[in-house]
Amino acid sequence: MAKIFVVDREHDADVKCFKVDREYNADLLVYVVDREYNAKSDELWFYVSKDRDATTRIFWVDRESHADLKILFVDREYNAKWKKGHKFQNRL
Repeated sequence: MAKIFVVDREHDADVKCFKVDREYNADLLVYVVDREYNAKSDELWFYVSKDRDATTRIFWVDRESHADLKILFVDREYNAKWKKGHKFQNRL
């Protein structure tokens, strides 16, 4: 389950993310769901408004080299997936 809270400071994050624009650059293809109960896996994100409700706190970095995860947002749920094995798999 990936209930995501975006933090303002890098040191408060569990994971540092960078948004990419090409699938071949991504570690994870993410689909944002509109209901908490639909966030059933790492690939399906639901944004929460409170830190305490999150399973993962992320910080968006401005350089790919600073990221733990490279993210590509997709427009269809069935396209959401891990591109390759990763240390954060099943941990979001």
